[in-house]
This record gives sequence, structure tokens and C-alpha cells, in this order.
Amino acid sequence: MDTDVLIVGAGPTGMTLANELLLAGVSTVLVDKLSRRSDLSKAGGVQSRTLEALDQRGLLEPLLATGDHPVTTGHFAGIPLPLQSSRHRLPWRSVPQVVIEGFFEQHLAAHGLRARRDHELAGLAQDGDGVTAAFADGTTLRSRYLVAADGAHSTVRRLLGAAFPGEAGTLTITAADVRLNGDDAFASHTWNEDGHWAALFPLGTDPRGRRLRRLVIGGPGRSLPRDVPVTEDEIRQGLTTVFGTRVQLLELLYARRITNASRQVEQYRHGRVFLAGDAAHVHLPLGAQGMNTGMQDALNLGWKLGAAVHGWAPEDLLDTYHAERHPAGAAVLRNVRAQSLLMDWAGARDPDVLAAREIFRDMARLPNVQRHLADLMSGMAVRYPMPGTETHPLIGRPAPDLDLDLDPGLGPARVHELLRSGRGILLDPAGAFARTAAPWSDRVDRVEKGLDRVERGDRVGQGGGAEPMLIRPDGYVCWAGADGLEAALGHWFGEPR
Repeated sequence: MDTDVLIVGAGPTGMTLANELLLAGVSTVLVDKLSRRSDLSKAGGVQSRTLEALDQRGLLEPLLATGDHPVTTGHFAGIPLPLQSSRHRLPWRSVPQVVIEGFFEQHLAAHGLRARRDHELAGLAQDGDGVTAAFADGTTLRSRYLVAADGAHSTVRRLLGAAFPGEAGTLTITAADVRLNGDDAFASHTWNEDGHWAALFPLGTDPRGRRLRRLVIGGPGRSLPRDVPVTEDEIRQGLTTVFGTRVQLLELLYARRITNASRQVEQYRHGRVFLAGDAAHVHLPLGAQGMNTGMQDALNLGWKLGAAVHGWAPEDLLDTYHAERHPAGAAVLRNVRAQSLLMDWAGARDPDVLAAREIFRDMARLPNVQRHLADLMSGMAVRYPMPGTETHPLIGRPAPDLDLDLDPGLGPARVHELLRSGRGILLDPAGAFARTAAPWSDRVDRVEKGLDRVERGDRVGQGGGAEPMLIRPDGYVCWAGADGLEAALGHWFGEPR
């Protein structure tokens, strides 16, 4: 083997996975067909669950130190969700994809891993022991496992012949990174009577301190083929149609056309090859969900590949990647389809759609509805199918936000700080499970001492904050309560020593 894992695609999904594998002590090669990293902003925000995951790895603080990344409220179908800014421990942040990629590139390089660029995949073959990847320059790489993170037009997916059912794109809208003069209403969707609309989102500031914004424009007659270049005149005309003279274009930095294609692969695993990110699912980019869903794919898969390489993975652990992430991806596609309908992004002005939107807007003023939508959009609503989900409300969900009274001399710590090791965590406040957990001590850290409840609403309230729980390396609770710990340890962490 040339390496344990070969990752094809050095975008946010591939780089997140590479970091997880480094943490797991797995040799990794990261390749990309591009000669250099893209300088286009592309995705524009990071959701709460992804921010938590970055915090669990000690990466959030240095990421936010890279520039101005404002906190902002989210939306559903253009309807603001004002509670989102205070709903979760880490609210939605405006961090463009180009910043994420640049940050991970430097972080990985500091740990000795640099993407091999100009590596265009041309062939793929796998057997019972590994995968052989052939590249256009005639070189080959042999790995135990291969992960496709090579985007919506995935070469790996094509070479596998993997089914990619769904709906082809029928319309386009225009997205652009701009500097504007006027209208400071961030994250605002504005329609005119003819069905033309525009949305503005903050992108922070450029190196010269100038404020940048993501502008999205749609409506009747604005759907053009993806290969038609976007011009400044088109952007200016779109702004005038929606805002009149209130907003003027100062500078167009980047623009592209986006389709409403909606597809998801039938299987995320094909033997020793796994699909993640846009290689596994594509959809209209509404609510900053695409990049985040791909990064969550990587966080789910990384520790499992590490367990398989090190030889302690239970027999079906790698299969749980598809079992957990396929439903999560399907849920994102479902809510995006609902949003595209309710926001009338084609500008058809169908009276039935407009009536449904007005009813939905009234419902979205209710706090409980806002909480549900905020959880849905942020990734906090994901609950993985696991043994025990029918008996305990915490199992399958992200670990609650708890203070851990570990040592009076060291002061309190938090659950997310313990997860920086990339190992499992057993919270054992009464010290009742020391003997049970001991045979897994090479994979699971047991934390005794007191656990204090932290004010964070439903996540801690469900099941309480001071009871024993087993947390996987990706931050999800896989056991809680009093009975069945040994079985849970074996199910997720393999045979004891």
C-alpha cells in the first residue's frame, strides 16, 4: 500500500476528512485535479453543528481569527429565523468556502500533509485488500480505502457507475460576490410585484477592509444556461429591478449561475470506496447547507476509517456511514425542495404558492416553529439511527454542552475540549463504570468527577445533563443511562483488549 486512505478532492469535505484521519493516526494522500486552490468564495456560511465540530477539534478559534466573520440570522425560504442567533451555543457564522479551504490548507501543511495537485483521476479498480487509482499522467496509487470528495461532477462516481437518481436542473439563478453601495439589510430577501427577487448576505471584509456581500438574483426571464457568462450589466439591471436606486454595484468580484438540480447517490459505500460531499448529494444552495453537509459526512466517516485501518472496527462499523449520512443528506434535499417552492425562486407568482407562503410566514412567527426550523437548517436536528434511540432521548444526537468538574487545580473543562483527542469519551460522574470500560481504555477515555448542567434548552433538558453517557469521536452520544454499556462499547469500539 502507498497509503491507508486516498482522498480525491481537496475541497472542504476532503480537507475535513484529511484532518480527521491525521488525528486518527492514519496515513493519508489528498489529491486534486486543479493546479491550485480556487480563490472563489462559493459557499458562504458555517452552520452551528459544523462550528461545534470544529470547536471539538480545537480549530474554531484559529479559523475565526482569520478575518471578519460576522454572526447573522438564518432563513427558511427567505423567511428570517431570528431565534437562530441565540438558539445554539455557536450561532451561524459567515465564513466563505474560500476561507475554509485556505485555513485547512495551512493547517494540514503544518502537520505535514499537502494536497498533490494536477492529479486527475483516470481509472479505478478495487479488490479485497485495497483500491488502485490511476491518474492521467500515468502514475498510480494503491490505498486500503478511497474517498470521493471530488464534487458534483465526481469522476470517482462516474468510474464506479454509481446510481445518482434525482432531478436534473431546470432553471438557474445568479450568485455573485460584490461590493455595494446602499441597503444594509443583511440576509434579507426582497421581491417585487413581477416576481423578481434578490437576497443579500454578509461575507465579511476583504484584506483592504472593504465589506463584501453575496448577492443572489432570480425571477422571470433570468434563467440562462450555466455556460453563459454573467456580466456586470446583468447584475446592475437585476439590482435596479428589485431595489430601484437604493442599491448600486461598486464592484463585481465573482459570479456564477446555479441550477436547481437535486440528486443523491443510492449508496454512500461501494466496497472500499466511499462517496462524500457533493459527490454524494447535490441541491440548490439554500441556507448554507451544502458545504456543511459535506463536512459532516467527513466527520462521520473519518474516525470509522481510522478504526478500520487500526484493526479494531466492528464488522459493520463502516456500513453505518451510509446508514447515518444517507438519511441526513436526504433530509437536506427535502427541506431545500420545500424552500425553493415556498420562495418562488422561478418568479412564477403562482397564487397557490403565494398563499402557502403567506400561511407559512405566519407560522414561522411562532417560537416553536422557529426553533424547529433553526435546528433543521443548522444540522442540530440530525439524529443518527442507533441502538437505544427508542429508549433514551440523547442517543443519536450531538453531545450536550456540559461543564466537567475534572480537577479543582485545573478548573472546569467542556465536553468539546475532551473530544480534541479524536477518541471516544465515557462520562462517568459516579465512577460506576471503571471496571466495565477498562478493556477499551486504548480507544475510550473515561471521565469521572462531577458534571454540571449548562443552560442550553432542549439539548440538555432531554435526559438530563449529569447522567453517564458514551460519546463517539465525532461528538454523538451512542449510549446513555445505566444498562448496556458493555454492549455499546463493543458495538461502536470493537472487541476489548
